[in-house]
This record gives sequence, structure tokens and C-alpha cells, in this order.
Amino acid sequence: MEQPIAFETNRITRLFEIQYPLVQAGMIWCSGWRLAASVSNSGGLGLIGAGSMDAETLRLHIRKCKMATHLPFGINIPLLYRHADELMSVVVEEKVPIVFTSAGNPKTFTSMLQSHGIKVAHVVSSSKFARKVEEAGADAVVAEGFEAGGHNGREEITTLCLLPQVRKAVGIPVLAAGGIACGNSMMAAMALGADGVQIGTRFVASLESSAHPEFKRRVIQAEEGDTKLSLKAATPVRLLKNAFAERVQTAESQGASKEELLELLGRGRSKRGMFDGDLEEGELEIGQIASNLGEILPAAEIVEQIMQEYHLLKKAISGGGNRFGN
Repeated sequence: MEQPIAFETNRITRLFEIQYPLVQAGMIWCSGWRLAASVSNSGGLGLIGAGSMDAETLRLHIRKCKMATHLPFGINIPLLYRHADELMSVVVEEKVPIVFTSAGNPKTFTSMLQSHGIKVAHVVSSSKFARKVEEAGADAVVAEGFEAGGHNGREEITTLCLLPQVRKAVGIPVLAAGGIACGNSMMAAMALGADGVQIGTRFVASLESSAHPEFKRRVIQAEEGDTKLSLKAATPVRLLKNAFAERVQTAESQGASKEELLELLGRGRSKRGMFDGDLEEGELEIGQIASNLGEILPAAEIVEQIMQEYHLLKKAISGGGNRFGN
């Protein structure tokens, strides 16, 4: 068995009690207990994506995750879901140590969770909202650029621009997200002031991801320009091109209202695409970095590749050169 890669501790590794400052994003329909446990066992922080779960389903995933790892893991809960209260109750009852919230007001649950000893991070797409996260007392903030899949910012600020602005705006630990899938991009994020990274799309294309195999296959076949930020008048998400995405773009070009877009979206569209594998009529949420992937790998191998590449690049830079020999 290979020796784990050494990493100096920093604010994120100490906060979450993990080996690497690498968080696997909690993605709707794609990140159940198997993926979360595998990433945590590999030295990162695995997150169960609760956005697609009811309370008892989440409880089941938490208990299975506890059986699969003795290391810290967390839950991602999008606050826009109407049953967020019930999910929070399960998290408290099951004594989950870490919660990542998104798509809502960080003040809603942060104090309550912390009163139970739970560490809280919140995802934002602007420095303005990063300051609100710090004011709410959260332990960390995730600065997510518009390259990301899933719920996204309407401002369309790229990670390269957003991250240093958030770093200037707050004093709490900052995780970078959006467009990060390898050690090189992790190094770039750290150079811009991140204390760690949150990675989603790369882990969708993992063996342990709960995404449908056909969706995973479509993700690794994606080319540049195959995704587009859509549904901006409703809940902005980045979609892979398919028949449904084309209808969304047509509706948006014709000035569709929020209500009209929500009617077009309907119910269960994301499950239909990402979990059931309907590649034409389903909602296929994924980040721009999908075009850089090319293969489906075990989560542990993904973590190892990212950290190996990060350390090789760091060593090259520290030595006064770079790995390209220039």
C-alpha cells in the first residue's frame, strides 16, 4: 500500500480534522454515502448531497457512511429546499460533525448547528455574500465561480476573479470551487488565497458516484462549450447540451419569466437526467471542467492524482523552475 502524501496542516485541515484541504462537493443525485466515505477515507472531506433526499433517506445515508468510515464527513443542504428544516434535524440527531449550506441565507441555521458542535461552511458567488457569511458566524466560506455546475451565481464571476475578492473581504477560511479538477488548478486556487478547494464535477465521474452510468459517460465525453449557465431567471444551473437544455435556451432568448421557466423545468427533471440516465429530456447539471476529464476513476485514485500533481508542481515552483522545463 502506498504511503499517503504528506501535507502541511492549514486552517481547513485543522478546522475539519482532515489530511488534505480538499472537499468533495455535495451534489444532488451524485453524492451519496459511498462517495463521501471513499473521499474521507482518502484524506479529503466527503459530503453527502442531501438536496435530493427526504429526512429518512438522509438518515440512512449518514448511518451507512458512519459504518464505511471513522473519519469526518459532512452533509450539503441547499437552503432553498422546503424540507431543509427536517434535514437539519436529522443532522443534529445523528451528530454529523460538518454541514455545508448553499442557496439561501446563512443566518437561518448557522447558530443552531454550531450550538450542537457542528462546523458550518456556506457557498457564495460574490464577495458581498461572503461578508454576510462571516457576519452570520460561519466557520468557513466557499467561493464558487460560475464555471461550476449545480446552483450558480447570476453574476457570472469566474473563480479566477472571485477568489481573490472573497479573500480580501473575509477573515474566515476560504475554499475555492468552480473549474477545479486537478492539482494544477488546486495550486492556482491556493496561490490566489484559498485555504482549500471544493471539487464537484471530477467526482461525478467517479466509480462511487451515485450518478447514472450514462450520465457519467456523457460527462467524460463533454467538449469545450458543451455546457451553459441556464435558468438564470429561476435557479441558475450549468447544463450540458441536450434537447431539454435547448428548449430552455429558446425560452430564455424569448424572454421567458421565472414562472414559465419553472413550468418548463417541472418536477423531477434533475433526477430524470442525472440519476435515471435520460440524456435528452433530463436536466444534466455539470461544470465546465467536464471537458478536461476523459475517464471515470475510483474516488481514491482521483484524490491521489490531485494531491500528487499538486505536490509535484509545488516542488517544481519551490525549486525555482517548473515541471515544463522552462
